[in-house]
Amino acid sequence: MSIDAIGNFLTVIRNGIMASKPSVLTPYSKMRAEIARILKEEGFIRDFAIVNDESSVHKSLKVLLKYVDGESVIHEIVRISKPSRRQYTAITQIKPVIGGLGISILTTSRGLVSNKQAKELKVGGEVLCTVW
Repeated sequence: MSIDAIGNFLTVIRNGIMASKPSVLTPYSKMRAEIARILKEEGFIRDFAIVNDESSVHKSLKVLLKYVDGESVIHEIVRISKPSRRQYTAITQIKPVIGGLGISILTTSRGLVSNKQAKELKVGGEVLCTVW
C-alpha cells in the first residue's frame, strides 16, 4: 500500500481552511515545498516556511493560509492525477480553471509549474491538482 503524499498535503490544506486555521504544518518534502511556492506566487496562500524543529529530526513545512474578509482565498483544491490513475495533458489540451480564475499545477520536464507557466514554456505534463 502506497501513501499519496501530495494528496495528503492538499487534504491538510483543505482541512485547515475548513477549520479556519491561520496556518497548517505538514512533513517537509521538495514536492510539497514546490507546490507551496506556486500557491504563494499565484496568491492562494500568504507564505510558507521550512521549520526545523530541534525536538524532531525531521523538517516540517508551515503553510500560512490566506483569508480575505474572513473567507478563504482557496475555494476548492482538488487532486487530479492520483497514484491509481495518472492524468497527462499536452500543451494544446491545457484548459483554464474556472475561466482563468484558478490554476492547475503540472509536473513537467521543466519542474513544477502552473498551467500559465506551462503555456509560456510550451510544455505539457502530469496535472497534479487544480486550485481556485
